[in-house]
Amino acid sequence: MMEGEIFAATLVPPGSMPPDSSMTLEQKTTFVFVILLFIFLGILIVRCFRILLDPYRSMPTSTWADGLDGLEKGQFDYALA
Repeated sequence: MMEGEIFAATLVPPGSMPPDSSMTLEQKTTFVFVILLFIFLGILIVRCFRILLDPYRSMPTSTWADGLDGLEKGQFDYALA
């Protein structure tokens, strides 16, 4: 016996060969979609860890009250009325 025959015999029971081992179009589409979801999840995990490690880097340097002339920072609600 050759090694290829032993390997094939351990994977498939004798007398029952799989009819078609290729993937269907739906399986390929699902596989690609799952891979894209894993890539998106990886990007989100990296972004969240970067924010956790340095939270002040992602914040803008200006505040919401910088553009108000003559108003204190606590009087923003009165400026809208």
